[in-house]
Amino acid sequence: MSYEAYKSVHVLGVVLFLGNIIITGFWKAFADRTGNPVVIAFGQRLVTITDWVFTFGGVVLVVFGYTGMGYGSAHWTFFEHPTWVRWGVVMFYLSGIIWIAVLIPLQIAQARMARSFADGGPIPDRYWRFNRHWFIWGILATILPLANLYFMVFKP
Repeated sequence: MSYEAYKSVHVLGVVLFLGNIIITGFWKAFADRTGNPVVIAFGQRLVTITDWVFTFGGVVLVVFGYTGMGYGSAHWTFFEHPTWVRWGVVMFYLSGIIWIAVLIPLQIAQARMARSFADGGPIPDRYWRFNRHWFIWGILATILPLANLYFMVFKP
């Protein structure tokens, strides 16, 4: 593949990845604000589905495009990358570590709880505690790729 083809795949991955992590937080917050267990359970289920399809799919495309551009076309080693690329990789991986270590386990726990109140039952306090942690860590895991976007566009 050409450098431009890899770059196109990379940019598509970034759009899917960033678009999903930003919009998911918004519509989950709106679902939670209803206080309606049925709506909240549905929203929580969609968080899981869209993360697998768009967030994970975007990550695969980002990594594939980055690998193709940097190693396939430019033939760089990691230490030959410009500083702005290295910073971008570090921020991307830090965000990924937060997702894997904190956010995904919280989402799984919340999804399991949501199944118990999907028919309109009471929402346990534990769900709301996990929800606060999910939003706090989710904001950090979103700021990192947004900062990464700055580095990729402006190349400081």
